[in-house]
Amino acid sequence: MPARTRPALPPFEHVVDAHGAALLRFCVARVGAARAEDCFQETMLAALRAYPTLRDPQAVRAWLFAIAARKVIDAQRDGARAPRAEADVERLASAAPAAVRDPALWAQVERLPAKQREAVTLRHVAELSHREIAAIMATSEAAARRNVFEGLARLRRAARAAAASAAPSHEAARRAVSRS
Repeated sequence: MPARTRPALPPFEHVVDAHGAALLRFCVARVGAARAEDCFQETMLAALRAYPTLRDPQAVRAWLFAIAARKVIDAQRDGARAPRAEADVERLASAAPAAVRDPALWAQVERLPAKQREAVTLRHVAELSHREIAAIMATSEAAARRNVFEGLARLRRAARAAAASAAPSHEAARRAVSRS
């Protein structure tokens, strides 16, 4: 039986060029702008060390995001133990991509259950397919799809509830103006 040869891997710098920006956005969305660079660098170092062992070059994107997801968990654990400097939050937040700048939205995303939060972030920040999300989360594609769906449904309900609670104050203001 002839030995199978693995497909040739592209140079690692090509992988970074193709997926680096999406990985950084994912890190910013998950750990915040202040810790995203470190998380991204940890991801790239781990990926570079393991790159020669990658079996399927076609799965490199999902493989990178799986590494990033683990590094995010590590960063969150480390962040829970470490003090946080808050002095430059506005400057750091303005450096984030537009997709992660809405603090109210991301506060709601952070309130989602862990699996839904990760699935929604991977889908809408990293723009991964349900198949890639399933590989990263070590679950089925159907479960990944369901986690994204349920997470978005919760976010929509929260947005409707927020709009409904804000609506009466707008209505009262309109009535007050019309009486004047």
